[in-house]
Amino acid sequence: MPLVQTRGLAHFTIPVTDTERSMKFYEEVLGMKPIQVNHKRGMVFMDSDGDCVILTKTENPIMQAGEQDIHHAWIVDHKDYSEALEQLQKRSDIKFHFEEDRQGGAVNGPRAYFEDPDGNVLEIIDLTSYKGDV
Repeated sequence: MPLVQTRGLAHFTIPVTDTERSMKFYEEVLGMKPIQVNHKRGMVFMDSDGDCVILTKTENPIMQAGEQDIHHAWIVDHKDYSEALEQLQKRSDIKFHFEEDRQGGAVNGPRAYFEDPDGNVLEIIDLTSYKGDV
């Protein structure tokens, strides 16, 4: 029996150096909507289709160089994935890493990796299966 039984994810936090710049990026690139904004405090709460992401100002961004496995992933509808991938690859202001179609693991489907303005690695995935759905 677990000490605490969780029921889902309430929110997660992404460290950023400029909340205004990052809010604009997450709105324009990933379609998130700000639901509570306090640039002075350095916290922006963003809604991603019912999931909460907090962009929190930090003076020292987390260095992820060489650590591609440390990233945040968002599900994209199958019908939108190809167009989203194409648009990401076209943007000269977005550092695009690569795309792959990984199958046979815990989280499966075509996916693409890229960076936000602070170098946080992000992923979009056309989720074909999830091992937790049993």
